[in-house]
Amino acid sequence: MTIFFQEKHQADETYLHSFIKWLEVEKGYSPHTVSNYRRDVLEFLSFSEEPMHVDSIDVHFVRSFVFQLNSRCKSSSVARKLSALRTFFRYLLKEKIVDHDPFAAVSTPKQGKYIPVYLTIDEVFTLLDEPGMNDTFCLRDKAVLELLYSTGMRVAEIASLNIDRVDFAGGMVKVTGKGNRQRLVPMGDPALDRINDYLPERRELTAARVKRGHEPELKALFLNSRGGRLTTRSVERIVSYYAERAGIATRVTPHALRHSFATHLLEMGADLRAVQELLGHASLSTTQKYTHLNMDHLMNVYDGAHPKAKRS
Repeated sequence: MTIFFQEKHQADETYLHSFIKWLEVEKGYSPHTVSNYRRDVLEFLSFSEEPMHVDSIDVHFVRSFVFQLNSRCKSSSVARKLSALRTFFRYLLKEKIVDHDPFAAVSTPKQGKYIPVYLTIDEVFTLLDEPGMNDTFCLRDKAVLELLYSTGMRVAEIASLNIDRVDFAGGMVKVTGKGNRQRLVPMGDPALDRINDYLPERRELTAARVKRGHEPELKALFLNSRGGRLTTRSVERIVSYYAERAGIATRVTPHALRHSFATHLLEMGADLRAVQELLGHASLSTTQKYTHLNMDHLMNVYDGAHPKAKRS
C-alpha cells in the first residue's frame, strides 16, 4: 500500500483515522493522550518540504526532525513526541503499511532528573482549611481539595469522577485512570465527610440548572456554577486560588497534591508497591520518583531503627 503526504503533509485520513481509533479502542488511551499523539504525528509529517511516500522516510530524515526538536523543545517534550511517533510507526508496521521503522536506530534524549513538587504536611493542612463559608462554593471546594489529597487522584480523574463511583458505605472510590485502567482507592473520613457536606449544594446546582431549562447533570460528582461537570481547568484554578490565598510559596497544582499524597505515604513507611497501586502506575519505575525523602527524615528513621545508630 503506497501512501502519500498531501500538501502541508497532512496524513491520509484513512490510515491516520484508523491509527487514532486503534489508540482509543485497542490501547484505551484517554482523549487528551490521543489528541497529543495526533498532533505529534501531524507535526512530524509536516516537517518535509516536499510530498513523499511514508515508507520512504529514513533514519536521516528522522534525525533531522529530532535535531530541530532539540533546538526548540525541552528534553521531556522531545521524549514524549518520539514516544508518540514510535507508536505510530509500530502501528504502520503491524498493518503492513510500511516495511521498516525509521525510529529504531534513534535514541531518546537523556532527561534531567525530575524531582516532583510537593507540599509539607503543614502546608497541605493549611490549604485544606483555607476555603471558608464566605466562599461561594466552599463545600464543593473543600471536598475537591480533600479528595485530591486523600486519594492522590489525577486532576482528570477527579473531573471525570461520577457520583456512582463513590462507595459511601465502604469509604472507597472506583477510579478510571490512564488506559481505562480501573482501581479502587480508599479515602479518609475527612474526604468522605466533606463530600457528604457538599451533596446538598450539588442538589441545589442541579435544580438551578433544570430551572434554566437544561438537562440535569446526573452523573458528575463535582459541578460548576451552571450545574455542569467541573472541568480539569476549573479544578486547577480551585487549587491554585486557595494555595495562593493561603500564602504557600510553592506553585501548587492538583498534581502537586498527588505528589504530596505519595511522598507523605512513603515518609510514613508505606510500601512502594502499595503506593504504586494507589496511584495507578503501570510501572514501578514511575512510582520510584517519589522516593526523594529528605535527609532529615532519613536520619530520623536511621537513628530510630538501626541498633548502632544511637549516639551518646
